[in-house]
Amino acid sequence: MTATDPVLRALAHPLRLRMLTLMWPGPLSAAELSRELDVSHALASQHLRRLSAVGLVELAEERDRRGGRERRYRTVHGSPLSDRRDGTPLLAGTLAHNLRERAGRRAPDSEGVTVDGELWVDPQVWQDVRGRLAALAAELHAAARPPHSPGTVPVGIGVMAFALQEEARPEGDGRPNPAGSGPG
Repeated sequence: MTATDPVLRALAHPLRLRMLTLMWPGPLSAAELSRELDVSHALASQHLRRLSAVGLVELAEERDRRGGRERRYRTVHGSPLSDRRDGTPLLAGTLAHNLRERAGRRAPDSEGVTVDGELWVDPQVWQDVRGRLAALAAELHAAARPPHSPGTVPVGIGVMAFALQEEARPEGDGRPNPAGSGPG
């Protein structure tokens, strides 16, 4: 059995993934995260230390606050989730958890996009669509503002798109083989 990548393990916890999302547009402290996520300050601090230890967040500023020092962290920009092949089931579970949680908070009568599919497409179409999905996600992240910024609305997004392995089929099962995959 191989050891799981520490970055992947850090990303695989739904609360830590939410923390990274919240700190993307700007720095937050453990206290601010605890209030936003409705968890204890100690739990927010623990998760923040774990994210810092694997290099997913960095100290952005320290400031005096109520007789002490407040440390505010920000997400290190980049896309550690993009194209992770080594932990797809682990990340899929985390994304599914966040999707269920966010779906429960969906604004009544709000517009959205819901997509599910297992599709067969030309490889070039797949590459083009994959690139556009990545660009749209980058655009949305670039437009993100700190939680509760005036003039903003909270939105939820979770995208996982990837090529599938073809299933092994018993010979003579009656289904046609795709072009180029053998006798049919």
